[in-house]
Amino acid sequence: MSVILHIESATDGCSVAVSDEGQLVFDKADLEGHNNAVSLGVLLDEALALVDSRGLKLDAVAVSEGPGSYTGLRIGVSMAKGVCYGRGIKLISVSTLKLLCVQPLLSLELPDDALLCPMIDARRMEVYSAVFDRALGEVREIRADIVTPDTYREYLDRYPVWFMGNGAAKCRDIINHPNAHFLDDINPEARWMFPLAEQSFNREEFRDVAYFEPYYLKDFIAVKPKKLV
Repeated sequence: MSVILHIESATDGCSVAVSDEGQLVFDKADLEGHNNAVSLGVLLDEALALVDSRGLKLDAVAVSEGPGSYTGLRIGVSMAKGVCYGRGIKLISVSTLKLLCVQPLLSLELPDDALLCPMIDARRMEVYSAVFDRALGEVREIRADIVTPDTYREYLDRYPVWFMGNGAAKCRDIINHPNAHFLDDINPEARWMFPLAEQSFNREEFRDVAYFEPYYLKDFIAVKPKKLV
């Protein structure tokens, strides 16, 4: 087990958590948004003060890698790198879309064949999404989608699919398939990062602190759904 600092700032809000041997010892968030540059620094200072006051030794910093907003990710990754350099510790990156799936997986009884489709909002009817199974195996890669009734039909016709994230709400009236289920108030938060970060730590899946770059929303091109026959 390890002591890991978790930083999340991929969307409007930001949050910081600390896990010690898989248990949260610090968890604070500002989900109001649009003030990450100030709020994240305050939360980070509080988290590091707690770590030091308890005599804990950080083993790694985990940061949300996107896809997400350019400004939010730059702030989060820059602060994560600063802590890694300052304390000589490892950097772990966590997929923002996988992160959105953790809370439902830990809190809901999902059927064995369930698929999860986390969505990050973009303009108009565009979202950034991927499709995962219950083990968070990638069924479909990260992609920018223009959402229509047919966008996810190839999965919905065969499996129950749970949609979540800040892009899911605007799709509720468009994706009206009987296998479509929508979860409200699921946000990417640092407190849910520890299962994914612990897994990466145990596998020694670390990122190069000097060269790591997150996935920005602007790096994806929207894909229109294929016409089904």
